[in-house]
Amino acid sequence: MTRASLPDHTPTGLLIGGRWTDAEGELPVQDPATLETLAVVGDASVDEALTAVAAAAEAFPAWAARPARERAEILRSAFDLMTAEIEDCARLIVLENGKAWNDAMAEARYAADFLRWFSEEAVRIEGGFRDAPAGDKTIITDHRPVGVAYLITPWNFPAAMATRKLAPALAAGCTTVLKPAEATPLTALWIAEVLRRAGAPDGTVNVVTTSKPGPVSEAVLADPQVATLSFTGSTPVGKQLLAQTAQRVLTASMELGGNAPFLVLEGADVEAAVAGAMVAKMRNGGAACTAANRFYVHASVADAFTDRFRTALSKLRVGPGIDRTNDLGAMVSLEERDKIAGLLDTAAAQGAEVAACTTAPEAGAFIAPHLVTGVEHGSVLTRNEVFGPVAPIVVFEEQDEAIRMANDTDAGLIAYVYGPDPGTGIAVARQLESGMVGIDRGLISDAAAPFGGMKESGIGRAGGFHGIHEFLETRYLGVGL
Repeated sequence: MTRASLPDHTPTGLLIGGRWTDAEGELPVQDPATLETLAVVGDASVDEALTAVAAAAEAFPAWAARPARERAEILRSAFDLMTAEIEDCARLIVLENGKAWNDAMAEARYAADFLRWFSEEAVRIEGGFRDAPAGDKTIITDHRPVGVAYLITPWNFPAAMATRKLAPALAAGCTTVLKPAEATPLTALWIAEVLRRAGAPDGTVNVVTTSKPGPVSEAVLADPQVATLSFTGSTPVGKQLLAQTAQRVLTASMELGGNAPFLVLEGADVEAAVAGAMVAKMRNGGAACTAANRFYVHASVADAFTDRFRTALSKLRVGPGIDRTNDLGAMVSLEERDKIAGLLDTAAAQGAEVAACTTAPEAGAFIAPHLVTGVEHGSVLTRNEVFGPVAPIVVFEEQDEAIRMANDTDAGLIAYVYGPDPGTGIAVARQLESGMVGIDRGLISDAAAPFGGMKESGIGRAGGFHGIHEFLETRYLGVGL
């Protein structure tokens, strides 16, 4: 396969059974900042994906039987390798995803931390031992790896989403088939090579890159050797995949779309709220399921918050992420940029005041950060996950009304609250229909914390003590006395 100037140890083939192989087809990968082709990776067919499943199934018994300490040490070695080469990972993220350098470095470190965290969790899977209430038996519970795990990751966090699935699956004793997003396959391939270099046995990590995600996933999920699915992506695609898993009654963990409200309550510290808003909204250029999507600001602080937020946004420098002085990079594609621009046009047509806060390069998939005022709850920017640097502000008078509007969505992944004191923030947070809430913080993602949502934002949890259990089955042994 041809390649552009990529970091060392960046494969472009398919990883099947421990070997890097060329695919039947070719899939070009574009740099969204320049619109040039970075590399050409393998475009896997259905048959090649099923070969990867077979390799994972063959490797499963030995890997599941491997002592937990040995699995842990391989993951820890992968953490050490990734940390030593962290700038290579960040460079790949910038090149294929378009994000700013600081965002890419933050993602790379976050991604590496999943390898470390689950290396520690691998040896801490607890069971149970107790007498039955009737006194006739002993109840023993333990856990076993589910088997071959099919992992599907999105384009917005190509490193972190890969390690957040690979690390717990491998720690649990599962073998894996990873299908990264078509737009950003290089980072996932690089991470798979890190794991291979760290000592992951042949067949434990398989990677198939493809431009045919629908047919490939349908075939993989129909294969009786596949035991579970872990998916991060849009809610509509997640629903389709859940329908497919239902045909075989497969377990599935789903991290789906978000529509995060950001509440600024009466008496909140405006400067702190703006600082948090900049992180919650602008991290990854707004292309995050955790991004603040709609801002509900109390009337008493609305003018001050809006003015300071506009000033902060105007200071952002927009340009290619490979230039480390830029604060905001490109969107992942022209299509994604144009989708955001279309939402802004609709908002303006609905009567909102749409204003770009700075300028962006005309060439490439760039869009300037926008602040949108005069927004009505229920309008286009509050109903759709924008996934870009757009901040719509809705002004409210009563706290109960802000909570009602925040909950008025099918999504429930994350919310943010800035209040006059932590007690008020916690009280409001407990009324929000959201799997996660940031209180006086614009960033709460952590490998050590359970990540997941309510309502249509997903099923299951990643990270924390919960993440490894998505890849384990609980078994009960009743022992007669």
